[in-house]
Amino acid sequence: MGEDSVRIEPTWKARLAPEFVKAYWQELSGFVKGEYAATHCCPPGKHIFRAFDLTPFDKVKVVILGQDPYHTPGAAMGFCFSVPEGNRPQPSLQNIFKEIESDTGVRRTRTDLSDWAEQGVFLLNSVLTVRAGEAGSHAKRGWENFTDCAIRALSEEREHIVFILWGSYAISKKALIDTSKHLVITSPHPSPLSVHRGFYGSKPFTRANAYLAAHGQEPIRWA
Repeated sequence: MGEDSVRIEPTWKARLAPEFVKAYWQELSGFVKGEYAATHCCPPGKHIFRAFDLTPFDKVKVVILGQDPYHTPGAAMGFCFSVPEGNRPQPSLQNIFKEIESDTGVRRTRTDLSDWAEQGVFLLNSVLTVRAGEAGSHAKRGWENFTDCAIRALSEEREHIVFILWGSYAISKKALIDTSKHLVITSPHPSPLSVHRGFYGSKPFTRANAYLAAHGQEPIRWA
């Protein structure tokens, strides 16, 4: 899958084009094509780059980083943490909603987070595909190289972005971010295993909006 065949939003394609000719990308492309042809994978193929497509490079205000897509069939939709409307929210998303209500005073029930993406919240998973029923099955195949490049590009070319990193895996990506010109908010992951260790009460949503407002940007309507 060379550069010409990669269907991704143009402003992102311009930044990421050098990746599409690298050896790791060719290996990753062959692997992903083979997996989707042989078995059920998530998200649907047309949604693999959806986070990029709905949040162009120049429109990113906030980055929320996940690890890999939900591996439950029908749950993954190309955004980290988001679930198609009508599906039961995953436990982490339920806990995110609880913190939104505690933090902002407004209750959210819509599980589809595309409204966030359209406002400039880049809902990026570090790994963009997964085999159904097998968490982490497409990790360490090359996706991490690609998404790390996206984070670096935002850090280097943009200013005053809020990076929200939940859990040790996401926090490890802080090394890619220039903290002198961006805000990085970290806390434990919202999963049931760690949510009581400091995710609740971390107030990432109002902190992000205060930073955006202080730098002349429109706050995010989280709920």
